[in-house]
Amino acid sequence: MKKDLDILAFGAHPDDVEIGMAGTIAKYSKLGKLVGICDLTNAELSSNGTPQIRRNEAEQSSKILGVSERLFLDIPDRGLELNKENIGKIVSVIRRLKPKTIFVPYYVDRHPDHGHCARLVEEAVFSAKIKKFEDPEGLDPHQVRSVYYYMINGFHQPNFVIDITDTIELKISSLKAYKSQFTKETNSIDTPLVNNYIEIVVSREKLFGQGNGVEFAEGFISKQPVLLANDLLGE
Repeated sequence: MKKDLDILAFGAHPDDVEIGMAGTIAKYSKLGKLVGICDLTNAELSSNGTPQIRRNEAEQSSKILGVSERLFLDIPDRGLELNKENIGKIVSVIRRLKPKTIFVPYYVDRHPDHGHCARLVEEAVFSAKIKKFEDPEGLDPHQVRSVYYYMINGFHQPNFVIDITDTIELKISSLKAYKSQFTKETNSIDTPLVNNYIEIVVSREKLFGQGNGVEFAEGFISKQPVLLANDLLGE
């Protein structure tokens, strides 16, 4: 019997999740947790690469990180509108995979799709627990325990960080799997992503880490207080 997911991370485009939290995904996958990723669009409007190339790169990245499930909803790129159809598709994913914890992009970001992704998933998380809300697959309701926000573009003050010192190299490898986005080729369109973007992301995680007594860490934001059970002293 298929087990429920421990973590499900949503992104507007393939590579969003990896930029924000690939180290955390690899960390918990290595600990035996079941982690899934759902990309809402296939990024057909991306300056570099094609939808099929992006999907192939996402699947390669998933293998590097030990991801249990990788889903592609194929909502049109720049079409992440807050409507019942889009919410219903995400509700079906949540009810089918039954994650304990969900991660979404932080809504303060230069790319509008990242904020739209966060709002859509927030709505779907709420609707997924309502018995009378009908999703396209007619699945039973499911209540998610927690929703957290990861950073893509920008440097924000996190509410908590996760030590990824042991998995930073896996994060780098997962990002390098997206050659169409982060490798500057002769026919590449010049975008911020092909100009040392991976190095910038790694520098951010280094700052988060060193500010918290470890080498590398990923930062997260929570709208609710984070409950500490037994690790108040970091033991």
